[in-house]
Amino acid sequence: MQLSGAEWEFIEPYLPVGAFGPYPERLRLQFEGVVWRFKTGAQWREMPGEFGAWSTVSNRFRQWRDAGVFEALLEGLIAEAAKRGEVDLSLVSIDSTTARAHHDAAGMHMDPEVLDALEKAAAEEEKSAAKGAVSRNKADSTPGPSGTSGDASADAGRSD
Repeated sequence: MQLSGAEWEFIEPYLPVGAFGPYPERLRLQFEGVVWRFKTGAQWREMPGEFGAWSTVSNRFRQWRDAGVFEALLEGLIAEAAKRGEVDLSLVSIDSTTARAHHDAAGMHMDPEVLDALEKAAAEEEKSAAKGAVSRNKADSTPGPSGTSGDASADAGRSD
């Protein structure tokens, strides 16, 4: 993937170049390597040699990430689009969904005794939570002063 001249002119000011940093042409190749890696979803080690050593590009990405380069670049892109009137904030959404894998799927190794103890504690916690829910439901279903139950779900199904 090659960035056009106009794209690079916009991106270049956001990339930090230290006194002993890479030459600008290497910097551009490294940035393009980062874009290639995330565009393809490939591993760092699979990166074509045209971008430089994969370990160098990976380290550069981590440095930029830690320095907040990508956040600044995103904010700059949004600001530029806003100047042009090309921002539609009604299309913005945030997804905070979290998918968790079972510890076996995640590669976690645990002593069998510890795992058994954790499973027993979780089962006891579920039982006590279920008992608490039953006692709360019983307390909520007692008739109130007007003869109706305090249970909102029971009241919701009624049509008086």
